[in-house]
Amino acid sequence: MRVIKHRLKGQEGEISIIPESLDDLWHLKYVIEPRDIIFALTKRRVEVVRDKIRPEKVEKKSVRLGISVIDTEFHKFSNRLRVRGTIEHGIDLGSYHTINVEPNTKISIIKHWRYDQLKRINEAVRASTQPKVVIVAIEEGETSIGIVRQYGVDLASEIKGSSQKMEGSREIFFEEIANQLELIAKDAQVIIAGPGFTKEDFFISLKQKKPEIAEKAVLESASSVGTSGFQEVLRRGAVDRVVKEAHITKEAKLIESLLGEIVRGGKAAYGMDEVQRAFNYGAIETLLVADETLREAPEKGDIDQFLRNVESARGQIVVFSTEFEPGQRLRSLGGIAALLRFKIE
Repeated sequence: MRVIKHRLKGQEGEISIIPESLDDLWHLKYVIEPRDIIFALTKRRVEVVRDKIRPEKVEKKSVRLGISVIDTEFHKFSNRLRVRGTIEHGIDLGSYHTINVEPNTKISIIKHWRYDQLKRINEAVRASTQPKVVIVAIEEGETSIGIVRQYGVDLASEIKGSSQKMEGSREIFFEEIANQLELIAKDAQVIIAGPGFTKEDFFISLKQKKPEIAEKAVLESASSVGTSGFQEVLRRGAVDRVVKEAHITKEAKLIESLLGEIVRGGKAAYGMDEVQRAFNYGAIETLLVADETLREAPEKGDIDQFLRNVESARGQIVVFSTEFEPGQRLRSLGGIAALLRFKIE
């Protein structure tokens, strides 16, 4: 994500940005809210009069509009964020219009900016400089390929080898995986994980067939393929070793630490009441909050001010994506929790 204008007075004002990836669109889903004003160059049907004899014709023309947001829809499979609202600036004032925000679409957002939203923009800008990571979870005859996003791991491809142990079938299987990686893993770091020796054999084959991809690949142990294999790779910290301080890996580790402390009756609090109590004692070391909890903040009180208070008290704040398992688990605990400096009774 690129920020090209930052004009705020206090927490009010305009930020103009250019999203560059699917991750950036996902971030914007949690930044853009109802009643925000969004400006963008967009397509709208405009009536054109050719002459007095021919009937009027409706054409789509490029116009710059400013809309007051009603709602947003994140379409990750079509690589766009749909922002629907009523036109406040431009033509057809008061009419409904939908702006389709795609990578490299310049938009300006005018709103009251919450603390977590400004932090999210800064994180997206920083993350744009990090390399992409692809996980290949492989076992004999079966492979899952996933792309590590800031909101989780997207399953990009599943490949199954022949059930018949025919001569050369294993090499055909490996070659198909390598060809998929050539399409998916351009300019990416690759983690090859799985049980047994299949991953090592595939790595050797990859060095021979696609050495440019193998140069950016590392091996990691995992007991299974698919989503559970991806999760295991994250828990082992493999992504951190490839991309330092990867946010999604940090979430997986933090939720495991939190659940461990809860089971032991140790240094943890969850649910708004318990977390507020922990803050009153000055005990919060790391605050864990789900992105959906922040979206619902207007209905749940001034959580924005609470985040600022926690940071002022030297607490670290981590926002979890509810599109991935760690965030879903946090959501089930009330959407907010904390790892504490000391146990409170």
